[in-house]
Order: sequence, then structure tokens, then C-alpha cells
Amino acid sequence: MANTFKIYEDLQDAFSEQQARILTKVISQTIIDESNIVTKVEFNRLEGIVEELAEAQKRTEARVEELAEAQKKTEQRLDSLTQRVEELAEAQKKTEQRLDSLTQRVEELAEAQKKTEETVRQLVVDMADVKKQLGGLSMAVGYGIEDKYIPFMKKFALNQYNAVISKVERKNVKYANGSYDEVNLYLEGKINGKKTYIIGESKAQPGKKDIDKFDLMLKRLKKHLDAEVKGFMIGYVYAPEVEDYFAEKYPHIDFFKTYQIEEIAGSSK
Repeated sequence: MANTFKIYEDLQDAFSEQQARILTKVISQTIIDESNIVTKVEFNRLEGIVEELAEAQKRTEARVEELAEAQKKTEQRLDSLTQRVEELAEAQKKTEQRLDSLTQRVEELAEAQKKTEETVRQLVVDMADVKKQLGGLSMAVGYGIEDKYIPFMKKFALNQYNAVISKVERKNVKYANGSYDEVNLYLEGKINGKKTYIIGESKAQPGKKDIDKFDLMLKRLKKHLDAEVKGFMIGYVYAPEVEDYFAEKYPHIDFFKTYQIEEIAGSSK
């Protein structure tokens, strides 16, 4: 008769309790069914099978442990990935908030730029107005100088240039091409019997550009009149650099301060 308990003990070392019971039952039943006494060789063969089964079971359990470890790592990586996705979502949210803020700032700057451009346009218009008014004022002051000193011109020209003047006026000198020059002080006469024109320009505060323009006008008049042309400028005040500019670049043009006209007219040679 098979030693069922011994078989069970041997199997229990390699298998779980349930598996050992099942195998013991199967082996015992086999022995009973054969009604033969298992020889030592046969028993050894059976033990070899059992060992192989036990080894296979160990390998299965090891593989199960490996799978469990892999599953654990997969879950850890999944947790890490989930956390990273949440961080990216939070970063995206902050980026969108910053983008919204930047968009609002750009809109504010665009609005400010628009207002600035409108202000600049208005300033340009205002400055043009002021320039126009100043130009009108300057012209009015210039006319005032001319009107005031026209009565002194004959004596002034005599004492300053030794010229005998026959005509003094404000005059537009027309040219053949249809253009003209507005002459503030137009003096026509003779110096030592020679036909001479003395041309005066009056400005409240003459500048370098005024002098340049006046010199060009004198050249046009000399060519047009085909006679001796002398030029002088009258102003209330001259900046030091303008006086230097006169002396260095236009020594052939005289310049006087307004009060000097009466002084020269009142002097005698």
C-alpha cells in the first residue's frame, strides 16, 4: 500500500498545500489502480517528474514576480507621466494667462500710440498755425521798419553811400519769366554820376537763411537792372553768430540795427 502521508510530505516541500493534496491523491490512486507495488526505479522516475514540476512552478512564480515588478514600474512611470501632464497643463494655463496679459498690454500700447499720433498731428497743425502767425507778425514788423525808415532813406543813402537818391519805395521787381522779388526798400539814384540801385531788406531778427536769400535776390536784381547794386539789411537785433556770418561770408552786404539808421541819416559828411 502506498505511503500516502510520506508522499504528501515530499510534495508539500515543492508545492502549495492544495497542490500537494491533489498530487498525493493522484499518485495514490494511480498506485491503487495498478494494484502493483511501485518499484524503486519507477518511484525515482516519478520523483524526477515531481522535481521537474516543482522547478517549473518556481520558474512560473519567478516570472510572476518579474511581471509584478514590471507592472509596479509601469504604474510608477504612469504616475510620473500623469504628474508631468498635470505640470504641463498648469504651465500651459500660466502661459495663456501671460499671453492674455501681453495681448491686453499690446492693445493698451496701440491705443496710447494712436493717441500720441493724434496729439502729434494736432501739434503739427498748431505749430503750422503758430508759424503762420509768426510769419505774419514778422512781416508786419518788417513792414513797420520799412514804413518808419523810408523818410530817412535819402539822407541815409547820401551819408552812408554818397548817393543822390531820386526814388524811394517798396517795390515788386518783375522778371521776364513772370516771377518777381518783393523789395522792402528800393532806392534808385546815382553815385558820382553813375546809375546805382540801393536795395534794403528789413527783418525784426535776421537769421542766416534770411541773409542767404537776400544775397541771391541782390544777384538777380543786378543782372536784371544791369547796373551797380548795393545791399543793406536792417534789424532790431542780430545774434552774435549772425553778425559773424555776415562779416565772414557777405562782407559786400552792410547790416544795421534800426536805431543806427536815424543816427546815420542825421549825421553830416
